[in-house]
Amino acid sequence: MFYAIYAIYFVTGILAGVIGGLLGTGGCALMMPVIRFGFHFDPALAVGTTLTAVVFTAASGAIQHWHMKNVDAETSLLTGYSGILGVIIGSIIFGYLKPYGALIDLIIGLAFIVVSLRMLYEGLLVKGPPQAAGTAIPGSPLVKTVLGSAIGTLTGIIGLGGGYALVPSYIYFLKAPVKLAIGTSLAAFVWMALVGAIFKLYQQVVNIPAAVALGVGALIGAIFGAQLVAKIKPHVLKALFGLLFLYVSLKYILIYFGILI
Repeated sequence: MFYAIYAIYFVTGILAGVIGGLLGTGGCALMMPVIRFGFHFDPALAVGTTLTAVVFTAASGAIQHWHMKNVDAETSLLTGYSGILGVIIGSIIFGYLKPYGALIDLIIGLAFIVVSLRMLYEGLLVKGPPQAAGTAIPGSPLVKTVLGSAIGTLTGIIGLGGGYALVPSYIYFLKAPVKLAIGTSLAAFVWMALVGAIFKLYQQVVNIPAAVALGVGALIGAIFGAQLVAKIKPHVLKALFGLLFLYVSLKYILIYFGILI
């Protein structure tokens, strides 16, 4: 039974990695609700374990995209360094929120509404996000620094930030090319995730064996997910998962009010 549960975590990680690779959102958006509701993790433990697990996929993805020249080094440094400061602030805030699991659920539920609406928008509009071109992400250093700090703070509190927040911010706010946005996001977010994981370990809200099983599984799954992009229409998947994450967001929010769905 002991080994079976970690085998399930591993398979969950693979599935999360496949979906993350297909949708360009990373695996954490799927891992977190699965371990929270499927394995009944405490809200704070679900955040810490997911953030620790995603270090594996963020590091692997960043290295791959760096070799493919999909990383704007200057932007990744600006958002990454400022993001670390944000993660520290967010982790301190999280330390105060840790005893209030229901409030953490509510905050994550509100965040997942953004995920679901973004996916529904991109999935139902055939054209998808605007397709910019270029080898650098537009925007002033100040804007990128503020963006990194804000998303880093969010990451420290709810454990989401890479594909969930950085990628759409690069694409819609800074008008970045999609591939460059994904690669630069991973290169910046890996440092946020690493620092956030260290804080969560210190705050004792990480199930380390589960995080490793999920992370290694997601790392493997992301490779297959990236290969499937050319074979499956991403907008169809985004529409379907947009509906799924809308349900997830409502589940998180309603549980705050004692309503189970």
